Amino acid sequence: MTCRVCDSSRLEPAVDLGHQPWCNQFIPPAQAGREPVYPLRLLHCQDCGTAQLDYTVPKETLFGDHTYLSGITRTLDRHFAVVAEEVDRRFCTHRPSASVLDIGSNDGTQLRHFKRLGYRTLGVESSTTTARLANERGIETAHAFFNLEFARGLGRQFDVINASGVFFHLEELHSVTEGIRVLLRADGVFVVQCLYMKQIVEHVAFDQIYHEHLLYYTVATLKALLQRHGLEIFDCRLSPIHGGSLIAFVGHPGVRPASARLTAMLAAEQAAGANTLAAYRQFARRIEEKRDRDLAFLGDARARGQRIFGFGAPVKGNTLLNYFGIGPDLIECLVEKNPLRRGLVSPGRHIPIVLEEELTDVPDVYYVLAWNFKDEILRNNQPLLDAGVQFYFPVDPAAGQVAA
Repeated sequence: MTCRVCDSSRLEPAVDLGHQPWCNQFIPPAQAGREPVYPLRLLHCQDCGTAQLDYTVPKETLFGDHTYLSGITRTLDRHFAVVAEEVDRRFCTHRPSASVLDIGSNDGTQLRHFKRLGYRTLGVESSTTTARLANERGIETAHAFFNLEFARGLGRQFDVINASGVFFHLEELHSVTEGIRVLLRADGVFVVQCLYMKQIVEHVAFDQIYHEHLLYYTVATLKALLQRHGLEIFDCRLSPIHGGSLIAFVGHPGVRPASARLTAMLAAEQAAGANTLAAYRQFARRIEEKRDRDLAFLGDARARGQRIFGFGAPVKGNTLLNYFGIGPDLIECLVEKNPLRRGLVSPGRHIPIVLEEELTDVPDVYYVLAWNFKDEILRNNQPLLDAGVQFYFPVDPAAGQVAA
């Protein structure tokens, strides 16, 4: 293959997580064992530095329908409110009834906050279930895959274009990016919200690697992609959401000057060697060390007769469960809030899912797969902590996390 960003053929293997099922394919128990598996391998481009998967599961399989809902946690809802208010305050206060397009808008949570501020909103969402939910909630949403052809068909431009947790999913990467350029007003702002690969590596948050995430951006590699399509980052910041995310503010060239924090983040990446193959090879070694440590912890707990439940059934958790080889012999069930996952089992390891509101038992240990919502989880479960239930976080981004 060639690099998804720059078309270079100089790609080197970096991390191999074996063959895994599509991690958002939660299945009925009767279908356990029938799910297909695909290679899950990370490559590093020697020319532009972009980390990327070498295998593409078709977008129709991944995004035609799924059970992820962005509005399910208060932490993410508050994050979306902050982003909308920041964009409005910085870029759109002079425009009454500004317009915003959200690509991969899910259940409309981000757009709901823009609508509250008086924006004319439009979402584009490929998942049948979530697009229907958004429309039912009064958020106009086109059920489609966004690309250049779709963009040209809209026949209008937008003051703000947002992509939350979707810009690293793109099978049609260059078509989508060109579509954004076409739809963005001359002084408009494109907001990219994506996992920040420098922090994924630092926190050993390898569970963020799965088939839906084809690309893993740093500021430098995102900049390389956008420049190819006549767009440029003029500002960026870090957010703790999802364990460490990059929020980049993008526009047409020359409209806004580069910020000091953009310059600082690029310099920090350079100093840390964040975009080098050596950094990714070291990342792979640290993943193996984490696997050995966690399996020892879980094995010791079970040997002492302790019961272990998984806290949350996030998509990323299945990367960890499958690579570590954790099944129902170690973790009895996954306790989840999302009602769309009622009665299903996890892909690959087939751990049953129990809704939190229907739980009738308490474990000795919660192995927290939804670690990116640590503060909210601990706050909501203080009575269990007081009763001696242990909450074990396989990834803890608070340790050494770079402040936003």
